[in-house]
Amino acid sequence: MAELLRSLQDSQLVARFQRRCGLFPAPDEGPRENGADPTERAARVLGVEHLPAVNCKGGGVPANGLRRAAAPEAYVQKYVVKNYFYYYLFQISAALGQEVFYITFLPFTHWNIDPYLSRRLIIIWVLVMYIGQVAKDILKWPRPSSPPVVKLEKRLIAEYGMPSTHAMAATAIAFTLLISTMDRYQYPFVLGLVMAVVFSTLVCLSRLYTGMHTVLDVLGGVLITALLIVLTYPAWTFIDRLDSASPLFPVCVIVVPFFLCYNYPVSDYYSPTRADTTTILAAGAGVTIGFWINHSFQLVSQPAEPLPVIQNIPPLTTDMFVLGLTKFAVGIVLILLVRQLVQNLSLQVLYSWFKVVTRNKEARRRLEIEVPYKFVTYTSVGICATTFVPMLHRFLGLP
Repeated sequence: MAELLRSLQDSQLVARFQRRCGLFPAPDEGPRENGADPTERAARVLGVEHLPAVNCKGGGVPANGLRRAAAPEAYVQKYVVKNYFYYYLFQISAALGQEVFYITFLPFTHWNIDPYLSRRLIIIWVLVMYIGQVAKDILKWPRPSSPPVVKLEKRLIAEYGMPSTHAMAATAIAFTLLISTMDRYQYPFVLGLVMAVVFSTLVCLSRLYTGMHTVLDVLGGVLITALLIVLTYPAWTFIDRLDSASPLFPVCVIVVPFFLCYNYPVSDYYSPTRADTTTILAAGAGVTIGFWINHSFQLVSQPAEPLPVIQNIPPLTTDMFVLGLTKFAVGIVLILLVRQLVQNLSLQVLYSWFKVVTRNKEARRRLEIEVPYKFVTYTSVGICATTFVPMLHRFLGLP
């Protein structure tokens, strides 16, 4: 078993997968920068940017374009793409596991499809992501080494690898959506299952292709998520009704996540995991408080009770498509305005309180500033998305 785990954590396995999909490191060209060893220089790669393909003989463009990954200390790692189908397939799949996708998909679901489903998806997403992020900074397992792996992403280099939160989020969203809709909407279960498997599989494979995780990281993320779904499933209906349980419910929703964020495991060096975790927990807290406000004051229509209500999925018409895009655009604009306003205001208050020079970007990374400003900002965003955006939709006559 130990030998199997070591083999699944081997960076060579990831590198072989990349080669089979047509992603290769370019031959080392030119002298070493600053006398650094090639291995050391490759390990400092932090980003990727596209360059035009190199012209071949006769002035044509070769099938395999040469691209570069820009990094500090004057080092540029080059890589060769020989199969653009896999390149774009896995780049798009990787984007489906990013926070940007979820903070657009989940509100869209709430405003246009089913608030009941969006609430359940958000709760499970927050739980899974928190456990995954904390596990990374407790285990502190490194990401695949480069070389031999080619790394295509910049921002996440500073994070640890185990487990893959992209794999966890994709698996959680796909299968929570499947489980929550199979007794609520009428559709072929096999089709839903295939779509869930394909979605989560593509996101998982994209983590190998981009060189950000080992096979063990990805499998660990999937298994942890499966275990969490099995353990929490019996309590899903109870969780759905928590917003009407007690007047003190919103206090707990604020205090507990903020405490978890402020006492996030200390890392050996700064990484974006604490900030991302605060963003996720705060958004979840804001959404939950928004549902509590809706329930308590009857401001907007509430999600239907989580009882088996079989509904036919309506066909997508042009009018429905335009209406959905309009509601989404209105909602996103309001959310962005609230986010910018609350972020600027909270930072100004914190800078003044802690006597920090305004616009000091490094100060944002301090615990006493980063956690409060992100928590206040994204709690406000969550409340706005679930309460004020639907009110605005109703005011504008958008059903």
